[in-house]
Amino acid sequence: MPDGSLPLALTMGDPAGIGPEITAGAWRAMRQGTTPFAVLGDAGLIGRHDVPVREITTIAQAAEVFAHAVPVLPVGLQAPVHAGQPDSGNAHAITTSIARAVELARNRQAAGVVTNPISKIVLKKAGFAYPGHTEYLAALCNVPGREVMMLACPELRVVPVTIHVSLRRALDELDTSAIIAATRTTHAALQRDFGIATPRIAIAGLNPHAGEDGSMGTEEQTIIAPAIAALRADGMDISGPWPPDTMFTPPARARYDVAMCMYHDQALIPLKTIDMTQGVNTTLGLPIIRTSPDHGTAFDIAGRGVADPSSLVAALHMAMRMAKHRNRS
Repeated sequence: MPDGSLPLALTMGDPAGIGPEITAGAWRAMRQGTTPFAVLGDAGLIGRHDVPVREITTIAQAAEVFAHAVPVLPVGLQAPVHAGQPDSGNAHAITTSIARAVELARNRQAAGVVTNPISKIVLKKAGFAYPGHTEYLAALCNVPGREVMMLACPELRVVPVTIHVSLRRALDELDTSAIIAATRTTHAALQRDFGIATPRIAIAGLNPHAGEDGSMGTEEQTIIAPAIAALRADGMDISGPWPPDTMFTPPARARYDVAMCMYHDQALIPLKTIDMTQGVNTTLGLPIIRTSPDHGTAFDIAGRGVADPSSLVAALHMAMRMAKHRNRS
C-alpha cells in the first residue's frame, strides 16, 4: 500500500499535558476526512475527553475504525495521570510510544509519525539522554546528527541551523559547514516532501543589519558568505545574508520558500508570532515523515477543556501531504 494511503502513528506525548485533549479534538475535526491516525497510548486517558475509543491490535485496523472511534494501539502507563501534574514515572511509556511509532513508520506500516508534546524536564528526571524530540527521533532512525528542524505555517517556513542549545553555545557551534549541511537537507526535503521543484532559500544574517559590512560583526563575512557561495555552486537558488529584522515582513516572505536562521529564537519567534495556531514542527533528514504541533505540553491548562487542537490538526494534515509527495518522488 502506498505510504500516503496508510494511517499516521500519533504518539501520546506527556499524558498529564494537553496531548489527550487535543488528540480527542483532532479526531472530532478529522473523523470524516481522509487522514486517519492511530494513537499509541492509553485508551482510557483519551476517553476522558468524551470521545469513543477502540483498542486495536495492528495499525492497519485504524482506517476502518477511524470514522467511528479513536483507534488506540495500547501503551501502558506506569503511574496514575492527573492533568497538569506531570510524573516522571510515566517517562518510559512516553518514550515507548515514540519508539513504537517510529518503528511502524520505518516498517512502512504507518505513513508517518506525528508527535504530541513532551516535557524535556520530565523525561530528563527519568534519565532521558536527548535534548528533545528531534534528537531522539534521529537516534531511533540511526541518523544522529543529520536531523534538521523546520517550523512551518501557511505564511512562512523557517529552519534554525543551531537548535536546542544556549545562545552562547549556539554562537560557538555556528560554522560554515553547519549552514551548508542544514541547507542541503532542507533543499532536498522541500523538493521530495513538499513538491517544490526549485526551492528559493533565504539565508539570515546573524548580527544586526546582517553585520553592516563588518561594523556590527564579521560572522556574515567569515562564516555565512562562504556557505552561500558553496550552496550557489551546488546550483541552489540562494539569497542572503538577509538582515534578520526585515526578512520576515510580508513582502520579504514572498521572495523565498524557506528562511535558514542562525539560532533557535531567530527562527521560532517570527513563525509563532505570525501563526502559532497553524504552526507545525517537522523533522527533515529522517528516513520517515515526522511532524508535531508547534506548542508544548501546556500543563497550566491541561484538563480544563480549553486546549486548541488546531496545530495538531495541521501537523496531521501536513504529515499526510508530505507522505504523498514522498511516495510520488
